[in-house]
Amino acid sequence: MNDSTASAAPATEDEDQVASMRAPPTNHNRTRSKGFSDISGMILRDAPYNARMMPFATSGLDRLSEKDQAALQDEILNAANKSGRKKTKSDIAAMMAAGFLGEDAKKGSGRKRQVSNADQITKFGYAPQLGYDDLKMAEAIVVHGTAREREASNLSDMVIKEEIEKKEEDGFVYNHVGLTSAEAAKLLEEYGKNELPEKATPKWLLFLQQFYAPMPIMIWLAIIIEISIQNYIDMGILLLIQFTNASISFYELNKAGNAVAALKSSLKPQATCKRDGKWDVLDATLLVPGDLVLLGSGSAIPADCRVNNSEIDVDQAALTGESLPVTFYKGDSCKMGSTVVRGEVEATVEFTGINTFFGKTASLLADTGEVSHLQKVLMKIMMILVGFSVTLCLINFAYLMIEGESLKESLSFTIVLLVASIPLAIEIVTNTTLAIGSKSLSHHGAIVARLSAIEDLAGMSILCSDKTGTLTLNKMVLQDETPVYNEGENQESVLVYAALAAKWKEPPRDALDRLTLGSVNMDLLVDYEQVDFLPFDPTIKRTEGTLKNTRTGAEFKTTKGAPHIIMNLLSPSDMETKEKIEADVAHFGEMGIRCMAIAKMDLKDGKNEWKMMGLLTFLDPPRPDTKQTIIDANKYGVNVKMITGDHLLIAKQTAKVLAMGDKIFGSDNLPMLDPETKQKPANLGKTYGNLCLAADGFAQVFPEHKYLIVETLRELGYSVGMTGDGVNDAPALKRADVGIAVAGATDAARAAAAIVLTEEGLSTIIHGIVVAREIFSRISNFITYRISATLQLLCFFFIAIFAFHPIDYTPEGYEEWPQYFHMPVLMLMLITLLNDGTLITIAYDYATASETPNKWNIPALFVISSILGMVSCLSSLLVLYLLLDSHNPNGFFAKVGMSGVDYGQITTAIYLKVSVSDFLTLFSARTGSKFFWQVKPAPILLLGGIIALTVSSVLSIVWPTSAPDGIETEGLKSNMGVFGFIWLYCIVFWFIQDLAKVAAYKVMHKINFNGINDTGVVGNVELMEKDIPVV
Repeated sequence: MNDSTASAAPATEDEDQVASMRAPPTNHNRTRSKGFSDISGMILRDAPYNARMMPFATSGLDRLSEKDQAALQDEILNAANKSGRKKTKSDIAAMMAAGFLGEDAKKGSGRKRQVSNADQITKFGYAPQLGYDDLKMAEAIVVHGTAREREASNLSDMVIKEEIEKKEEDGFVYNHVGLTSAEAAKLLEEYGKNELPEKATPKWLLFLQQFYAPMPIMIWLAIIIEISIQNYIDMGILLLIQFTNASISFYELNKAGNAVAALKSSLKPQATCKRDGKWDVLDATLLVPGDLVLLGSGSAIPADCRVNNSEIDVDQAALTGESLPVTFYKGDSCKMGSTVVRGEVEATVEFTGINTFFGKTASLLADTGEVSHLQKVLMKIMMILVGFSVTLCLINFAYLMIEGESLKESLSFTIVLLVASIPLAIEIVTNTTLAIGSKSLSHHGAIVARLSAIEDLAGMSILCSDKTGTLTLNKMVLQDETPVYNEGENQESVLVYAALAAKWKEPPRDALDRLTLGSVNMDLLVDYEQVDFLPFDPTIKRTEGTLKNTRTGAEFKTTKGAPHIIMNLLSPSDMETKEKIEADVAHFGEMGIRCMAIAKMDLKDGKNEWKMMGLLTFLDPPRPDTKQTIIDANKYGVNVKMITGDHLLIAKQTAKVLAMGDKIFGSDNLPMLDPETKQKPANLGKTYGNLCLAADGFAQVFPEHKYLIVETLRELGYSVGMTGDGVNDAPALKRADVGIAVAGATDAARAAAAIVLTEEGLSTIIHGIVVAREIFSRISNFITYRISATLQLLCFFFIAIFAFHPIDYTPEGYEEWPQYFHMPVLMLMLITLLNDGTLITIAYDYATASETPNKWNIPALFVISSILGMVSCLSSLLVLYLLLDSHNPNGFFAKVGMSGVDYGQITTAIYLKVSVSDFLTLFSARTGSKFFWQVKPAPILLLGGIIALTVSSVLSIVWPTSAPDGIETEGLKSNMGVFGFIWLYCIVFWFIQDLAKVAAYKVMHKINFNGINDTGVVGNVELMEKDIPVV
């Protein structure tokens, strides 16, 4: 390796983080020719080396014969079978490295359309002076060798230049004269207006829609029946529930934001266009592809345009969220929605309307009408409970009618039982729990735009993260290693020469100027006067400064640019320097470290020869907290995948430093939307599922890729999160289960996202995962309880109607007791109201976050709820029998020395029993597989329970002697022994209930009932062939 010096300034914390990026010295004596056995061995030998060399190894495949390529494919495909194991992620990585895919994927990629300029966006961090030329050069050198090795192999230096400058011609035709009105009219008819279509639903209609979803319809039916039986109090309560649910849903819809509207708000309606040889200001919606437009300072870019000549600075904050402008040169594509801040150029319209970058984004933001996962779960539970309740209530109704009860009495009791048993307030309690949780998240820098996203976050098993600005700092940081090629030079002097090749007294124009001028010691530049300056131009791809040292009078030139461009300025005879430069560029390129070359020419020595001073090496390092954040995510069972538009080598090295894995693939084998219908490919999950699961990340992707990667993983049944900040991320953010707009995101990204971060980096997400899983635990506990309470109430009255006839237990000398056991409607509604009122406090309960992604297991949920409900139900039936039989001289009450109980007090005692059992069941349901005493309840929940139990107890004592609904009732104040007995009885059965619950959990875990032991964690070892065809 060549001489290097450390920076004059101490290494920063960011630089320390990437110290591990340094690789061992490059071996300059590589053998260039690779045959089948070499490549096969390289691919199959070991994963780490394979991951590092993958982009280089595939370049040699075209040297193999078709027979050898087929043999190589067979060897890779059969590698797993030789050891008797299933294909793993490493097998798929090997196949990717060799460029082989399964037949389905080949068909998929065969229909892949060519990516156009409308798919790409230029960010400030992209330095036009370099592009990715230094990394392309590194790849080419690894394949073809350094200068001397190519010379020995009789290869021309042109092979390197061709590899670097290889570019697909798009055939775009620049217009310098403008269109005629006739031509424009014809093109307008062909392409349509230059505007984004938007289907907006009026807000009044959105509000009304909240009243005819499946759950509201059930409540409307209950309201109609309550009116028909003139039960106006219950009708009023149901109306309150209905309007509360609708208002919450409407508020959520409005708060979520309209991503398409956010896009359109940044567009301007006018453009300066040349038609019929004259410049005129037109309505921008009338622009067509091929129009000649004028882009001047302060004007909006009206469509996707190609710069005809010169350069302009463009503010792309609406597209990327970046505050710094980007410089566009001849041939560059600037996007609709951005604004010119400096310069004036003529440009040719390339795309309009739905074909623009904005238009393609808007087409992917269309509302699918898909309901949230939580809504699906709640609806499924509601439908099961409603079906069960309706069935039992109809049987009850039919039985009462057959036995001679009046229609009004039978209908009234049946309807009240039905309304009391269906958890109509389940949505209110769930939304309240989520809302309180969202408030907690907001204190930690995460604003929740869609409440149901909290439940999705709890179950998130894959997080697709953008790299630049999210995983990394989004700024270039100078590295310690600075190869120099002239005696006496060091990093500080090379930095000075680089700064002299820029306008150091003006604000930086791009990322490279920002890096150079931000790192150089400005005091060292005071002795220099810039005589002339040659700015960057796409034709020469470098900047050049002509300088004079005011102290010594020395005159010289300095230049900076891509290594291969600066190398071409050197003397052809300086082979040794070229050899060293190429070796160094290849060495750093393999590590994803960027290189900028700096050269100098002395003007007074008469030679006029450029001499290479050195290479400045730099990269965009990870954020200080990123690696720990990824470690924490993995600890919680969340697989983090990097999805970036950056170069493959950079993505690979970033993943290596962050310990994200070595399976980073390019976008070549990823699907694209159909160019005509804009629809996703059929069987997306089957065809590309293994590829997306096996990958630790993808590089050089476009917005469509991000969208389809998310969709592929969702089709496989995973809950997927996606982070992003720009307009290009908006479709993927909206499609993901958990779209997360990072700090500084654009309006469109924030509108499309479910969660918006206000603090930089991903660490906030980890806290969000923990909070979301705690909230999931609370909601799951609440639903378990609510199902059990429904089953207890419903089954108790259903069985009591058939099994117990109070008339048969009428004591001698007493007025005849009723034929059937009923409870007044008022008592049933009190039980329901006190329960639901207390349940709101569960939102503040203590909860423990699961260590793996949460998922709903509805069969297991119903098993536990049924056990809790059945123990309560059976205990209620038993105590009803004991109370009815209390006057029996040989009965239980007589044996324990208690007197017989009047029928009115029996009714009140059962009210107390059902109420107390319900509240105690809540404290059992909230602890999951643990005993109720093992998890301390939150003070507010405990207080809510105590208040509800106290109210129920006091009511049972002081209830006046009366006959509501014709049912005799009487307070227990004259028989406090019964009151104490009911309480003691409930506590004994509470322990029995909790024991049964814990035993049921143990049995279910032992037999893995309905996959209760399975987690949502992505398998890192095997990909199951039976589920997903291996690519």
